[in-house]
Amino acid sequence: MEAIAEGLSSRGWLVHRFAFPYMRRTQETGRRCPPDRPQVLQQCFRELVEQVAGDRPVFIGGKSMGGRIASMLLNELSATAAVRAGICFGYPFHPLGKPLQVRKDHLEQLKVPLLVLQGERDPMGSQEQVAGYGLNPPLQLRWIPDGDHSFKPRKRSGRTEQMNWTLAVDLAHQFMGDLLA
Repeated sequence: MEAIAEGLSSRGWLVHRFAFPYMRRTQETGRRCPPDRPQVLQQCFRELVEQVAGDRPVFIGGKSMGGRIASMLLNELSATAAVRAGICFGYPFHPLGKPLQVRKDHLEQLKVPLLVLQGERDPMGSQEQVAGYGLNPPLQLRWIPDGDHSFKPRKRSGRTEQMNWTLAVDLAHQFMGDLLA
């Protein structure tokens, strides 16, 4: 996410990054901590949006679970704050190894634009799997060539991780710019 944040910043976007409480505990203790309950994670987003929202439009999102939590709040925060849309960088459409536990119900209720940038080979929602989900606007899905959940391609693809990160930045930049035009 650092490369994505730097790429968006270099395009003129103000990027605020934060760590969920369980991530901070992991950093402090050096031991991997389980994620907090969804309510705690959602409250972190609400507080950050409250801090940064003003008279400028806000886009929320994140990587994997962070993007999922942001997408769960899109309708709510767009009604009460300056949130215009969301961006997910690798959405966990299902838990790893459990493709039948699809996490898309709230996506079908979206009233606010959401861009999902997904690696074609993402083990939590590959292009083949997601094709059958019937996702509709305002959700926009863009595929990162040969990317896994972190957009890393295989060597034989001829692509590099940097190429895929640049593509993700380009797509996010275009999405936000189009919404503000």
